[in-house]
Amino acid sequence: MTDLDKLQEAVIEGDWKTAAAVTRAAIAAGISPLTIVSRHLVPAMDEVGRRFECEEYFVPEMLLSARAMKASMEIVRPLLAATGAEPVGRVVIGTVKGDLHDIGKNLVASMLEGGGFEVIDLGADVAPERFIEAAAAGNANLVALSALLTVTMPSMKTTIDAFRTAGLRQKVKIMVGGAPVTHQYADAIGADGFGESAGAAVALARKLVAV
Repeated sequence: MTDLDKLQEAVIEGDWKTAAAVTRAAIAAGISPLTIVSRHLVPAMDEVGRRFECEEYFVPEMLLSARAMKASMEIVRPLLAATGAEPVGRVVIGTVKGDLHDIGKNLVASMLEGGGFEVIDLGADVAPERFIEAAAAGNANLVALSALLTVTMPSMKTTIDAFRTAGLRQKVKIMVGGAPVTHQYADAIGADGFGESAGAAVALARKLVAV
């Protein structure tokens, strides 16, 4: 097993210390940051997503894998920026206004970052204006809205309408997700897509930003 195979395994197994150590060794050996991300971190997180979909992994395992991926990304990210490498896309993500739940949103954010996206995470209880400001400032081409409560789902529509009013709706794709959200609801409020799980959200995000 090569060192980079060990990186992939460390992320899948949720071993953040090994993930960080192997990443540092790979950088020291002259392996490009883009290779580390595209050939190892992305496939590792794809495998984690697959295991979650198959119910081989659950939320605790996903969180451990996300932490391991982040340990590697913290080392690689500044080097990627220095090379001028472009991310797959730039996504602003947050839980909508009135909703303080963020575990699902955090999982999706981690999976998106592991999938090669630049992620701007606004946290929970995010007002429409903050989504708009962050998307404009970060030159985002994707916005991801999360809600876990039925009573906060209308905030998704409010946010989408706010993007339309601000004249930015045509510049960004908006995807929605969360336990009570459905494809039908996503269509009804004018979203561009719905992700029923973290893995599905990454696949949808790639589809939405594809040229």
